[in-house]
Amino acid sequence: MPKILVLDELSPEGLALLDAAEGFEYEIRLKLVGEDLRKSLAEFDGAICRSGVKITAESLEGNTRLRCIARAGVGTDNIDKDAATRLGIVVMNTPTGNTVSTAEHAFCLMMALSRNVASANQSLVEGRWDRKKYMGSQLADKTVGIVGLGRIGQEFAKRALAFEMRVIGFDPFISPERAAELGIELYSSVKEMLPLVDYLTVHTPLTAETKGLINQDALEIIKPGARLINCARGGIYDEAALVEGLKSGKLGGVALDVYAAEPCTDSLLFGMENVVCTPHLGASTEEAQTQVAVEAVQLVTNHLNTGEIRHAVNVAPIDPKTLDSMRGYLDVAYRIGLFAGQLHGGKLKACKLNYRGEVAGKDTKLLTASFCAGLLEQAMDEGGANIINAQMLLAERGVTISTESSTEMGSFSSSITATLEEDGRTSQVGGTLFGNDMPRLILVDGQRLEAYLDGTLFLFAHNDVPGIIGRVGTIFGNHNVNIAQMAVGRSSTGGAVGVLNLDGAPPQSAVDEVLKSADITTARIIELPKAGELPTWLR
Repeated sequence: MPKILVLDELSPEGLALLDAAEGFEYEIRLKLVGEDLRKSLAEFDGAICRSGVKITAESLEGNTRLRCIARAGVGTDNIDKDAATRLGIVVMNTPTGNTVSTAEHAFCLMMALSRNVASANQSLVEGRWDRKKYMGSQLADKTVGIVGLGRIGQEFAKRALAFEMRVIGFDPFISPERAAELGIELYSSVKEMLPLVDYLTVHTPLTAETKGLINQDALEIIKPGARLINCARGGIYDEAALVEGLKSGKLGGVALDVYAAEPCTDSLLFGMENVVCTPHLGASTEEAQTQVAVEAVQLVTNHLNTGEIRHAVNVAPIDPKTLDSMRGYLDVAYRIGLFAGQLHGGKLKACKLNYRGEVAGKDTKLLTASFCAGLLEQAMDEGGANIINAQMLLAERGVTISTESSTEMGSFSSSITATLEEDGRTSQVGGTLFGNDMPRLILVDGQRLEAYLDGTLFLFAHNDVPGIIGRVGTIFGNHNVNIAQMAVGRSSTGGAVGVLNLDGAPPQSAVDEVLKSADITTARIIELPKAGELPTWLR
């Protein structure tokens, strides 16, 4: 029975969903760090967290069981995604759960800055009535710049437009047509917007490109008196530069909900005039916490139950319908990878996959990932390679993977061919699918044939002369090895390849005897799963 670990507090609705989930067990273990966290993660199949726990590479070291982590929230900065990917662990988040709450909070901070809400309130607390001191500024007819026009940025834009603001924005992944539909004037860079904005809000992840987006250089060109808001990720604004901007009067105000280091209780910004700060409250509404908790539980249980991958940050999404429709082809790709992994002689440099016919219209990225998982399987510890991590593991080993697709049919309605480049040698293996679940081997090193792609295969290259098949059959018969199926491929140059499906692995003495036979040049055993037997990530 799959087990789920809850690492941070979840809403009652999320826990109720776990209670109701049939076929699962779960435990709540809070405030885990260090070795306790590492040991706990190794005991479970799935984990759910918020921002209170930091899952590092050390936390995941040696983990062979964990299959997925769901972050109840948007940011996944507290999870080492590279380490998780390397171990084949899917990392998912809940990007829609707190969209409205975060957009509302950012808008709330903008309004608080405009009308000096925090400082005016404090004056009353201190027994002062300073109406003249807290003259505000209306939002209507002001220009707000939005960096990042995803879900939250778009929700913020809707509210700004409702307040009759001019909305300008930057996002390299939104089209001018879509921006125009949303009522946003699109700019090609943040730098272009800075001289124009009365307010600037950011709704992007923290990346190498966005870190320090507003720094001392940016303050040189920003419109004097501009007010800055950040409810996204700490570090996008250089906090030291903000302090200097406020002191010099270049900035009219700063509102932060996130910080470079959290929890943050000591900052030069705290207590400064024209500053409003909150302790990461963007998603802190009852509605948002309920929604992200419920969604995180669904992500984990669905993945463990059906293999569904949704809202993943380290792998392409896979829904159950896609998985069902592609399972046969995914199995073919995986088995070709397994075959190729045992066929090549080492020092693999590159692999090119060719998809031809109907299969070219499928999700070939997913098929490539399945092939890579098979290719690496026998080079890794048990369960070490899967569709999540295989391509990364190959890249780390210096192996390049390329693909080519053509919907034009060849001898079969669909075919997948892998060409492997090694030091001074190229090997090739191809397969297809009969029906819905019958993988077949159709190509080995340029020679066409048709063989079952399952169980124990005996592969041997030989000169195309009479008597070879009889000799091999006699040798195996003498060693009590039963041959279930046989296929032969011939080339125009006089070479041939034979593939025997055996009921079990032959003794080494039988293989040695075959190799001593005249006109047989190479021979090897290829071990594949039995017919219908799928890897855990494909079931």
